[in-house]
Amino acid sequence: MSHSDEIDIVLAAVRAHTRVLKPPTVGRECDGLARQALADGQHPIGFLRAVLDAEIAMRAEHAVERRLHAARLPARKTLSQFDRRRAHGLERARIEDLARCAWIGATRNVVLVGPVGTGKTHLATALGIEAIKRGHHVLFYRASDLVRALIEARDARLLSRLQDRLRRASLLLLDELGFVPFEKAGGELLFDVLSARHERAATLITSNLAFSEWNRVFGDDKLTAALLDRLAQHADVLVTSGQGDRGAHPHKRIEPDEELAPLSP
Repeated sequence: MSHSDEIDIVLAAVRAHTRVLKPPTVGRECDGLARQALADGQHPIGFLRAVLDAEIAMRAEHAVERRLHAARLPARKTLSQFDRRRAHGLERARIEDLARCAWIGATRNVVLVGPVGTGKTHLATALGIEAIKRGHHVLFYRASDLVRALIEARDARLLSRLQDRLRRASLLLLDELGFVPFEKAGGELLFDVLSARHERAATLITSNLAFSEWNRVFGDDKLTAALLDRLAQHADVLVTSGQGDRGAHPHKRIEPDEELAPLSP
């Protein structure tokens, strides 16, 4: 039996073992890596390291893909695609700092406020992707969609299941708060979600409204004041300015120095 035949027999055994142990990349890449290692005179330990590196890299890639799918992002828009000219007033250094995702581990919040069309949803999505790459479990909801889902879950007696799912996410992306006002019951359910995450998990909120107008969304001054009070404790506020790329917006312009302060009850 030739040396080449012996190698083929060994590789066939390796492939059979991988079907039992289920490291798919090892089975797929073993032949090529083994023959390259023999051609290069590589030490067996070096070959083993290369095979295991390939398996770990592929598993990490698949894990990222699973988290991306579970996040239900509206689009896979990254920071490299973000046009900073649209989001006037945002400093590059601050965006890059947020992209490192330390604020998620610290269970802080981020609030992006500004006119329509200034890149808030794109930036929120891109930060969500960065979080997913770093192993965080992310969920994306438009505010109106989340409120509708909460009401439907309540009516179907499945509310606790949805609340648990929202609570477990290490980052909740809540987009377009302010586009659609809520009924009182919906505002209360959303408040419960955000309160449950307070100091336990990170939340990113985008809104086209000044904080002084949030009571118009929730329909309750005291509820809004309580929410803003919680956000004020652990929130970084980024303000985009300018008209944006979807026309002027009728609501009050948000000034960069407007404080995140609770409303008077």
